[in-house]
Amino acid sequence: MRFMIIVKATPESEAGCMPGEDLLNAMADYHGELGRAGVLLDASGLHPSSRGMRIRYRGGERTVIDGPFTESKEMIAGFTMIGVRSREEALEWARRFPNPRGEGLDAEIEVRQILELDDFPETPAIERFRELEAGSQPRH
Repeated sequence: MRFMIIVKATPESEAGCMPGEDLLNAMADYHGELGRAGVLLDASGLHPSSRGMRIRYRGGERTVIDGPFTESKEMIAGFTMIGVRSREEALEWARRFPNPRGEGLDAEIEVRQILELDDFPETPAIERFRELEAGSQPRH
């Protein structure tokens, strides 16, 4: 099972403030533990929304909207992807996630399970995704 630990954007992250040394060390320690446990799949921080863009779909039209975006509570500042055996194991790891704003400050992370192809009913479209997935596997 794959889960994404989502770090919510804050006014500081949207202003482009980089985390301090203490938080960077805590994150490095945490991600090192994930790696040693064999559950770390990926992790990254994101630039502020001022460097991003959105694509809005309205009818058959697509409109590009350049950042910054005003609702930081709706945005993410980073993520960690883990591969674990159960929801409970994902929760155990998420509870250990360092406070993304620094100890003692209010913050929130979100944990969401990634949809797998087996979660969908078998259809020709899902079979196409299985073929794509098989084709993207490294060759040994």
